[in-house]
Amino acid sequence: MLLWVLGETKMNLSEVVKKYLVISGGYGRPAALADFGLDRAQTESVFGTFDEDYHISRYFHFTRATGTRYSINGFDHTHVSIDAEIQDVL
Repeated sequence: MLLWVLGETKMNLSEVVKKYLVISGGYGRPAALADFGLDRAQTESVFGTFDEDYHISRYFHFTRATGTRYSINGFDHTHVSIDAEIQDVL
């Protein structure tokens, strides 16, 4: 199980995907990174870690639109969409 401990916040991949589905309403739809309820450092760390993992990152698609920008591995992004195939690694 993948688990990141950031201060008092613990979020594993399953929890991120569940939260993503609530925010976005379904796979393949953009969800604002700000809506995950993490502070800036936590958001950048959690999503940066997923972005660095080949087996996970291929299902994550970051975009920049209107909204709060976060630096994910040196690139500014506001939203993420996740492919339904992420279920293969959950």
